[in-house]
Amino acid sequence: MLPISMLGGVLLHDFIDLIAFVAPYLIFVMLLITYCKIRPQEIRLTSLSGWLLLIQVGGGIGLYYALLPLGEDIAQGTFICVFCPTATAAPVITGMLGGSVARLATFSLISNLAVALLAPFLFTMMGSQGVQFGESLYLIASRVVPLILGPLAVAFMLRATLPRAHQRIATKQSWSFYIWAVSLFIVVGRAVSFVMSEPADRIPEMVAIALCSLLVCCGQFYAGRRIGARCGDRIAGAQGLGQKNTVLAIWMALTYLNPIASIGPAAYVAWQNTINSLQLYYHQRRQTNT
Repeated sequence: MLPISMLGGVLLHDFIDLIAFVAPYLIFVMLLITYCKIRPQEIRLTSLSGWLLLIQVGGGIGLYYALLPLGEDIAQGTFICVFCPTATAAPVITGMLGGSVARLATFSLISNLAVALLAPFLFTMMGSQGVQFGESLYLIASRVVPLILGPLAVAFMLRATLPRAHQRIATKQSWSFYIWAVSLFIVVGRAVSFVMSEPADRIPEMVAIALCSLLVCCGQFYAGRRIGARCGDRIAGAQGLGQKNTVLAIWMALTYLNPIASIGPAAYVAWQNTINSLQLYYHQRRQTNT
């Protein structure tokens, strides 16, 4: 599904604008399905969540200012690869690798909450050009916060009022994968349309953003594994920090940052899924040998 979605987005990018408006709704549904797996009492900030959150937010901001002398586009493209929340599919991969799904799902929620609360302020600081700060802050908050916190509110409301419907949604986690595939098709198509419209002299800059994306992808998987090992679950740590919601990241970059910054999370799609494929391959081989 991954290569099909990406290839479809590349080949049909000229027609993406006809359906691009559904991307936020697909993200909403993906998050709703994921949140229905989480019980309210599971939401607590553990040492693992705290360290991962520190790197996600603090590391993202630190890298932005460290790379700013190289260009705002490179800084933003790298920042969004670190700051964007954990992927909705991360709990699934974590379970397949033998990690704690509950701990990862809980951090996924905390990770998304942090983005919902901080993104309006940070995006306004980085991306507002010729727009009043307060106006830009309100505009971004009115779109990002409901998109991320809305599914959580709906999930908890369904748990309290319609438990059967809530349970049915919770058991349909595989649906997230297919919704994600459609979302990936749309956001890759939008990113390709933007890249195709850019002049050739920006190719070196786009390559630099993609390479920075590779470095932070490998760095986050490594750092997450080290932190997870100290906190009792190296797999949850690695997937929680390294596996990102690139669909949301590309959409946010195209919407609120310099659009060329979307090259970062677009390249991250390939990097993280290569790492995941290798992890699953070696894990399966170890299971077969034992």
